[in-house]
Amino acid sequence: MRLLLMLIVGLVVAGISVGFAARWQLIGLLNVADRVWAGNAGAKIAGPIAYGDDPQQAVDIYRPHGASADARLPVIVWFHGGGWDSGGREFYGFAGRALAAEGFVVVVAGYRLGEAGRWPGFVEDGAAAVRWAHANIAAHGGDPQRIILSGHSAGAHIAALLALDTDQLGDLVSAGGAVRGVAGLAGPYDFLPFESGGSADRAMGAAQPIAATQPITYARGDAPMLWLASGDADRTVRPRNSRALADAVKAAGGRAETKLYPGVDHRDILTGLSLPLRNDAPTVLADLAAFARVAAASGEAQRAAD
Repeated sequence: MRLLLMLIVGLVVAGISVGFAARWQLIGLLNVADRVWAGNAGAKIAGPIAYGDDPQQAVDIYRPHGASADARLPVIVWFHGGGWDSGGREFYGFAGRALAAEGFVVVVAGYRLGEAGRWPGFVEDGAAAVRWAHANIAAHGGDPQRIILSGHSAGAHIAALLALDTDQLGDLVSAGGAVRGVAGLAGPYDFLPFESGGSADRAMGAAQPIAATQPITYARGDAPMLWLASGDADRTVRPRNSRALADAVKAAGGRAETKLYPGVDHRDILTGLSLPLRNDAPTVLADLAAFARVAAASGEAQRAAD
């Protein structure tokens, strides 16, 4: 009993330290607890690996337990949220472990935040992280021709922009490209005008034209397929963002679907990926993984046709 108590106290202290470093987001504490919680989880196999000169320009890599470096598994590149000014890839290992357990090689990507990452910096970082994954992930067991972009909140915004705006990734997101789909959780995709002084305004308010910051601006029929999930209790990023983008892509002839989770809010849809709080949104992980498998399989079919 004493050993158990000491373990609990140690985890709490470590989690508080990590949470404080993350500007007191409890995501840090959750990530610590997730590492020791019983349940099915993948493993971190590498990282941080730099893709740029800034310390935030780095990735961590996760893979299913037992998978080898020549497995050629489909790849998920995950972008964290935090309003474009907080968070960090090091606090989102729980997302990497959860998705890896579903059979993917997962690249959890960091990007410059706040003033250093102001538009278009964070988008350019996201594109650089995807290009790094495409060029290097085969050495870690991933298939560079079957990439899914995913993320939560600001991370979903980045994933959608990268997939829809061909100026960022070019052939990788064109028809038949290596990026096969986007799985967005609670993403802002159509949210003009910005709240004056808010996080979006600070990150993107100086963009010209301002519409360039909106994923819906780039809706196109030949884009990678989209799966856009929200909770109907989300008051931070309203579900209408997901519906609007999906409708615009479908109107252009593309493939997009939305998923609305009853009683789930902006936090739940993310923390439901973790082992300790899986009941916050019990089916999100399975639903996201199911979409990613379909998107990856569409890549296999395209290559067979070629």
